[in-house]
Amino acid sequence: MNTLDAIRNRRSIRRYRKGIDIPAEDIKTMLEAAMLAPSARNCRPWEFTVIKNRDIMGKIMDISPYTKMMETASLAIVVCGRPEGKDGQNNDFWQQDCGAAIENLLLAALELGYGTCWCGLYPSGDRYKLMQELIDTDAIPMAVIAVGEADEKPERRGFYDETKVRWI
Repeated sequence: MNTLDAIRNRRSIRRYRKGIDIPAEDIKTMLEAAMLAPSARNCRPWEFTVIKNRDIMGKIMDISPYTKMMETASLAIVVCGRPEGKDGQNNDFWQQDCGAAIENLLLAALELGYGTCWCGLYPSGDRYKLMQELIDTDAIPMAVIAVGEADEKPERRGFYDETKVRWI
């Protein structure tokens, strides 16, 4: 699949086939794609927590009302960021850096045959703080990604909109 086809075919999947085990090699490939994303000053401010434990996935659904797809997803990947750069300087762009990593992860998952759903955590209320406690990290949980074998085929919602473009 070429890149434009992947971008056009990616969907947010909210229903997955239960009981599908995703091989560790596929998970590593998704994480590698995420870590190949660009980042400001090459800070690479991201950290990833892969969750397969059904009890923990249930607690994620308690933390965020928009993560009910975890009930059938094979796993969750929590994407965390660190505002402090590796050189000790502040990285004001950590959110953009993590967003780029997430999009790479979503596209790699599609290439491997999996569906995903990006569910935001930061800066929404206390969700990210509760997730910090759940996964025992001091990094900032920006989002949780549901991953699994899709059990639905949603229609495309995105489209090119000329009214959103200014030419100078």
